[in-house]
Order: sequence, then C-alpha cells, then structure tokens
Amino acid sequence: MQDGRHTYPRIRNVGVDGLLVSFADALSEPANRAALAFRQALEREGWDGVEETSTSLVSTYVRFDPLAVDFADLRARVEAVLGDRDWTDAELPEGRKLWRIPTVYEGDYAPQLEEAAAMAGLSPEAALAEISTTRVRVQTIGFAPGQPYLGPLPEAWDIPRQTELTKQVPVGAVTVAIRQIVLFSVSAPTGWRQVGQTAFQLFRKDDDAPFVPRPGDEVLFDPVGADAFDNLRASGPDGGATWTRLP
Repeated sequence: MQDGRHTYPRIRNVGVDGLLVSFADALSEPANRAALAFRQALEREGWDGVEETSTSLVSTYVRFDPLAVDFADLRARVEAVLGDRDWTDAELPEGRKLWRIPTVYEGDYAPQLEEAAAMAGLSPEAALAEISTTRVRVQTIGFAPGQPYLGPLPEAWDIPRQTELTKQVPVGAVTVAIRQIVLFSVSAPTGWRQVGQTAFQLFRKDDDAPFVPRPGDEVLFDPVGADAFDNLRASGPDGGATWTRLP
C-alpha cells in the first residue's frame, strides 16, 4: 500500500527503545484492523526484552529494553512477522467483547444533539437512531486513561470538530466528530459535540485491567430515559452496561 510518498507497512525507530509499525498515514478500517491484529501477533511471540506493545489508530508500537535486546535482531524478527501475511485482512484479536452501554440522549445530558444532527443533515430523532444502533469498534485508547475512540459512524457523521472549545464535558459524555465517538473517561474541555451521557466508569485504577473497554471491543450505546440516569450511576462502575464475548 502506498500514499504517494511511502510504502506501507512502514517500520520506524522511536527513540532508543521503540519501534513503530504503521499500516497507513490516515485512519481506515483495514489499517486499524491491521494494527490490532499485528499487536496480538507480537504479544503471542512473547519475546524476552520486549516490555510493552500498544496500538494507535493505524500503528503498532513496540517498546523494548535496549540493554537486553539487540536492536537489529529485534527489527529483523518484527519484519519477519510482518511479512507473514497481509495484515489488513487479518482477523480481529481474540477475546473481544460487545458492550451495551445505557445512554441518555435528552435534555442537559445531550446539549449538542440537535446541533450535531443538523450538521449531519439529520433530524434529532434520526441522529439518535443512527448513533444508538451503529455498532462501533474501539479503534484506540487516547487523550486520557481508558478513553476510547470508537467508529466508524455512517458517512453523514463526517462532521468537523468545533472551532471553539466546550469548557467542560462530564465523565461519561458521549461526543461526536469525524465519524467517531469519544466516550470521556475524565471531565475535560473539548471540541467534540456532546450528544449523550453514560454512567460508565472507563478507568478503574485499582483493577488488574484498569482500562475497561479494550481496543477491538465493540459498543452499542443503547438509549434510556433521563429518569434512569441516577439509578444507573448508583448501580456501580458499569453504570448498567453489560457485555457478551464476541466470536
């Protein structure tokens, strides 16, 4: 695969202890699939001296101990795994989950739903239907601990971010832009438009797995009424969410 300047997949050095394997220069479903699948393949190798692997939207990162690993040897092993197959059509990682997260799409819980719907050329009702019935995948974790970027939404949702920041969205806010949903793990300013609210706690620092949804997991944001929100928040860190194992 080429973008006119580079051929992908592409391996780059990151400092003295990292390698970055990129499958494209922009987000696409095949490139995101490749990054997720390739990371799992490297995890299976279990190489001594590799201290961490992770993914971004289109890349897999490998961090190693430069005192324990010969860089040239590691790069050769990464290249060998990379050459095993076309990773853009690889199966998604095993152990993925489908999350169903109750979401309020009304009133103060969805202050910009109408604005975002208008930008997408939809009525608020049609917008709610599309957002709540589209099964979106966790494409990466970023910005804050455990905070997922999910997508893609239908093409109508290729709307820009705001030019001005919203001063603060709450923890659990469902926000949209550029065919993605960001579910906020922290309260923060943002240029994304808030269209819903969940009571789901994404980052649980005392758990063995503190990031709850993982890259590759899928999510449905099921609509519930505003009167249910307090009960969802009191029900525990999942906020009423449930999950099933994906094949």
